[in-house]
Amino acid sequence: MGLKTLQRGGRRAGAGRPRGTGQYGQATKPVRVPESMIESVKAFVLHGGEDPLRALPLFGTAVRAGVPTFADDHIESRIDLHTHLVPHPQTTFFVRVQGDSMENAGIQEGDLLVVDRSLPAREGTIIIAAVDGELTVKRYRLRNGQTELVPENERYKVLTVTPEMDFHIWGVVTSVIHRV
Repeated sequence: MGLKTLQRGGRRAGAGRPRGTGQYGQATKPVRVPESMIESVKAFVLHGGEDPLRALPLFGTAVRAGVPTFADDHIESRIDLHTHLVPHPQTTFFVRVQGDSMENAGIQEGDLLVVDRSLPAREGTIIIAAVDGELTVKRYRLRNGQTELVPENERYKVLTVTPEMDFHIWGVVTSVIHRV
């Protein structure tokens, strides 16, 4: 009995669809995708490379917070919230708020904060800091050479950072996301 060579898998002359004859008019390449992502990839391809869940309509008419006005249906453009809220993805993280010490800054319990570690803490910015191993969100202030963490609720006291404290700035809060 001689050796029998099986021709399965791999490239074979004349096999497959001729280049440029498919739906896209160009060569294609098979790609493995996790099953959980198939629908997302399909939606991405069907919308011309634009993720329909990331690029949402931005209406050209502003919404008044005073006297009602008639809105038109003119969509100015599409806005990608991820690009809008996360300009530095490699250094950005999200953290959920617990407590009410920043309520007068519009930060409420349960809100989601967008925090950028690449931005420097400047006077007046809202930061996430680790103080003796505990994370806190406060307004950053320098006064008389001292670092102060200032709450935005009169029921809480300003925390003056001392050399004895283990203090690290984790990042600057760039956005607050909360439900209404």
